[in-house]
Amino acid sequence: MFLTGFDAPTLNTLFVDKNLRYHGLIQAYSRTNRIYDSTKTFGNIVTFRNLEQPTINAITLFGDKNTKNVVLEKSYKEYMEGFTDLVTGDAHRGYLEIVKELQEKFPNPDEIIKEKDKKDFAKLFGEYLHVENILQNYDEYVGLQALQNIDTSDPIAVEEFKEKHFLNDEQFNAIQDIPVIEVRTVQDYRSTYNDIRDWLHREKFGKEKDSTTLDWDDLVFEVELLKSQEINLDYILELIFEHNKKNKDKSALVEEVRRLIRSSIGNRAKESLLVDFINQSDLDKIKDKASIIEAFFAYAREEQKREASELITEEKLNEEAAKRYLETSLKREYASENGMELNSILPKMSPLNPQYLTKKQTVFKKIVDYVEKFKGVGGNI
Repeated sequence: MFLTGFDAPTLNTLFVDKNLRYHGLIQAYSRTNRIYDSTKTFGNIVTFRNLEQPTINAITLFGDKNTKNVVLEKSYKEYMEGFTDLVTGDAHRGYLEIVKELQEKFPNPDEIIKEKDKKDFAKLFGEYLHVENILQNYDEYVGLQALQNIDTSDPIAVEEFKEKHFLNDEQFNAIQDIPVIEVRTVQDYRSTYNDIRDWLHREKFGKEKDSTTLDWDDLVFEVELLKSQEINLDYILELIFEHNKKNKDKSALVEEVRRLIRSSIGNRAKESLLVDFINQSDLDKIKDKASIIEAFFAYAREEQKREASELITEEKLNEEAAKRYLETSLKREYASENGMELNSILPKMSPLNPQYLTKKQTVFKKIVDYVEKFKGVGGNI
């Protein structure tokens, strides 16, 4: 009976050959997320006895009846090929089956037009996001994704790849046959998924709310999973710098940026801002990645001032109150129509005037779009 490495500060794999009571199990498992110079979100438990049920009992006792489904992961093979949960009896499809259906039913996301197709795609891609999010924790999947960037006709690159991912010739040949959705296609899928989510929001809460013919209440959009893979703005700007250095074609660069930005939740409102920056800037004069980030934010802050001024003029808003409201909304990164802030910026008009509510809604919609576009840019109006 032994417990190896129980208090090792750099431990990530725990070997257990001992019947541990509830507290002992939880304490032991909590030590497995430590590894030298790194913090991992999980650890590995290797047991020499059948501790599955005691582990489930322990986790359930200290959590709830559903906690075990989150904490106890299946094997890489099960997530790839599918499995049946021994506890609940529920069948879960694997990555391979989901990818096959995506490629067969929706090879071109631009052609998803009918409402039924939109719902079917959103449900299927949500399933893909779930399993892919889990698979990212497995070294085998990381290697599978990295293979897309390898020139398999280059023997030196292949050998370096096999060495890095600890693969022999047989294993390397095997993973080449595994179907993987290309990165660009996943970006297109994510973009379409976001577009459908935005479309549904407009249909449900906009003027066309009665035009939907299907019940969407059984579908939950996986926003948190999308956010977990969100690409930040600095990274997009660095890609612009790298792309321009290799290829001086601005139209190709704009197309690539549009593809990337539309797959994002937090940055998709900045599409026009980034495209205008590319078209109006002499990218060849920008010397490094730090400089392109600085140049973009300087450009964005000027645009922020200009568009605020245009909005105030076009809608005939109370200038001082409007600037305060816009700056407050930018700082908290959302616009609120509660309280008297919004009312104070509107042109003088009786609330009894039939046009008052329409004017208020129009102004608020424009401010929401403005805040989404410029939040995180900084500066003053």
